[in-house]
Amino acid sequence: MTSLSALLTSASINVGVCVLLLSVYSILRKQPGNVSVYFGRRLAQEKIKHDDAFHFERFIPSASWIVKAWEASEEEILALAGLDAVVFLRILVFSIRIFSIASVVCLLLVLPLNYFGKDMEHKHMPSEPLSVFTIGNVKERSHWLWAHCLALYIISCSACALLYFEYKKVSKMRSEYITRSSSSPSQFSVLIRSIPCSPEESYSDLVRNFFTKYHASNYLSHRMVYRSGTLQRLMSDAEKMYKMLHHYGSNSVGQSIQPSLFTCGLCGGTINSFKMLPCEPVKPNLEDLGSSIKDKECGAAFVFFRTRYAATVASHVRQSSNPMLWVTDMAPEPQDVYWSNLCIPYRQLWIRRLGTLLGSFVFTVLFVVPVTLVQSLAQLEQLQKNFPFLKGIFKRTYITQLVTGYLPSVILLLFLYTVPPLMMLFSAVEGSISRSGRKKSACCKVLYFTIWNVFFCNVLTGSIIKHLKRFIAMPKSIPSDIATAVPSQATFFTTYILTSGWAGLACEVVQIFNLFCSLFYRFILRSNDVSYFSALSFPYHTEVPRVLLFVLLGFTFSIVAPLVLPFLLVYFFLGYVVYRNQILNVYLSRYETGGQYWPIAQNATIFSLVLMQIVALWIFGLKKSPVAAGFTIPLVICTLLFNEYCRQRFHPIFKSSSAEIW
Repeated sequence: MTSLSALLTSASINVGVCVLLLSVYSILRKQPGNVSVYFGRRLAQEKIKHDDAFHFERFIPSASWIVKAWEASEEEILALAGLDAVVFLRILVFSIRIFSIASVVCLLLVLPLNYFGKDMEHKHMPSEPLSVFTIGNVKERSHWLWAHCLALYIISCSACALLYFEYKKVSKMRSEYITRSSSSPSQFSVLIRSIPCSPEESYSDLVRNFFTKYHASNYLSHRMVYRSGTLQRLMSDAEKMYKMLHHYGSNSVGQSIQPSLFTCGLCGGTINSFKMLPCEPVKPNLEDLGSSIKDKECGAAFVFFRTRYAATVASHVRQSSNPMLWVTDMAPEPQDVYWSNLCIPYRQLWIRRLGTLLGSFVFTVLFVVPVTLVQSLAQLEQLQKNFPFLKGIFKRTYITQLVTGYLPSVILLLFLYTVPPLMMLFSAVEGSISRSGRKKSACCKVLYFTIWNVFFCNVLTGSIIKHLKRFIAMPKSIPSDIATAVPSQATFFTTYILTSGWAGLACEVVQIFNLFCSLFYRFILRSNDVSYFSALSFPYHTEVPRVLLFVLLGFTFSIVAPLVLPFLLVYFFLGYVVYRNQILNVYLSRYETGGQYWPIAQNATIFSLVLMQIVALWIFGLKKSPVAAGFTIPLVICTLLFNEYCRQRFHPIFKSSSAEIW
């Protein structure tokens, strides 16, 4: 049984890691050579003055970056990073508010009742097993379970009230965002796909004739989409290479190359060992050019209208009696278009979606293997029974605390790093027409995967490992054993919050990968040019699911194991500061969805609320408390009705725009 000291061991390790990384960050961000790593957005959008003079203050840790991130207003973030960044921060604000309420209620009311729930002699506090702080320590038919039911009502009602006001505010901000973007070209254009093929006419002529006939008063012009061949890819690669080597060639054009004192860190060659070769311009054959362009036309085009209203109507009206032809969508922003997917035949999309669904399912099933491995480490007693030779190793207390309190969550976290890139690949294969749509689709996939594998699979596999013989002998005990497994997994999820949450935020702010890339370019390639570093876009597909997973853990364990809440609240406060700093300085907003992440957060939060209520109802039934169980059923129904009201009231604003704001 895991003790409080094992949890404190994990907490102390992660606190040390966080303090160390945040201190290192406060020093590294002051160094002129790291400006491309820690100020990518400002480097791309603003002119930053470099001060290369030596200052002793640069090597002293400070918290000035925390103050600057905290003082930035929401209007400033909206102007710099867009509505998606504001919505993401509103998710954190909601989490801070609701779990502050939950912490006060559960730590003052529920936790003492859990600790003194049974007549037993308590040990010294650090040696106490964590099970005494959970609802599992409350005896059956206890009259104190009404306090748990009361806390459940307070948390649920507070969450619904906060969700309503946040949904209302974000909906208003989205309407204002659409109104402000009235001058954007994408608001006047429509993407048309699945253009029928004709042997007599080209795709361009078909589009012109079709929209001149059916949208004569509003049609303005159109532009066809062309396939990018080998030449286009070579030109793109050459452009990237030119940016990397620009500072070499710019020093030698029109000059004789002088010997350099600096050598490459790998091969020893001089950095000016490039020669400009003369080239003669090639005159293209204009007659062949027209026919080649016509052959490369895709069955897709951007159609421009005279008014925003006409473009919106055209994007929502079915253009043909055959739904697989002349398919229209509102055009993404120019920098948001995912060009490689525009030429995918529309008839293939359903096959692609089916294939990605199957691939996601197979990957989810295979991921049960590392989850089982993690749970076998968390169940140390069962591990020693299955492998007797490990008993000698686990005789040392600190090794036992390290294996049970820290190692399982670290291993799971390492496996989880493979999920976002794979889900992003699946979302690209699906055929999304925009980069923001691809990232939003990946966000949903990562969220579903994380909730199932991190929460449900850990609870189920932990229960199976612990009660395997009992499951085989007494199958009827499976529901009760699974219900009791939720409180028993509180220790594992607390350490997961510490490693994935606290230490993960510290690694996020340090930007370890980008820092090593910068050091490689500066000290191995001997390059001081920062033009090869392009500012990153915010990884919503990884951070939104992570935050929503912690929201689910907070709701599920609020009355079951309230000891989780303080660690979770620290994560949300730290995340609020860290993400504001990253949005202001590091990440560049090239495209956005216009606040489309909030409905995802709303649905995930309602799911977490209902899950919390069902788990509580289940446990109340096992504790043989009909009063508490009876009062919980109406709460579940009211939460679902509230969600349906919000879906009818606010969700249409995120699906389509109204005529009033056009």
